[in-house]
Amino acid sequence: MKRFHVHVNVDTLDASVRFYSILFGMEPTVVKPDYAKWMLDDPRINFAISQRGRPTGIDHLGLQADEAAELEAIGQRLHAADAVALAEKATTCCYARSDKFWAEDPQGVRWESFYSFGETSAYTAASQPASPSAATSTCCGPAPSCCTSNAAHASP
Repeated sequence: MKRFHVHVNVDTLDASVRFYSILFGMEPTVVKPDYAKWMLDDPRINFAISQRGRPTGIDHLGLQADEAAELEAIGQRLHAADAVALAEKATTCCYARSDKFWAEDPQGVRWESFYSFGETSAYTAASQPASPSAATSTCCGPAPSCCTSNAAHASP
């Protein structure tokens, strides 16, 4: 069974943890100095927030697979849609070890499909696997196409 994932960038982690804890009726399952995550069963969602100096708001959406085979099936569908921007194996991000497929929908919304198989004490590894076809950020997949194309840097 898969779980929907939402990752939101926030300005103030403490205030956001308080708000979402009240909204969800429970404390986060993971709390770090720059990150918090709720693993909710009703609705079935992995809701994460981080305070890492990125623009506030929704960073990306995703699907969390409970098994490696589920992730492979999602990856095959993303490949069929010609949407995979980056495939990562055994990467470290958001205090977890995971295999991932990063994609963008036609509007530029970033999607992270992943299967996690362990925890780490770091938000991200010192170095991420390189992909010749996509620019990567320090964590959370490739930079959005809006930020890597020449059009994004053109003057109005």
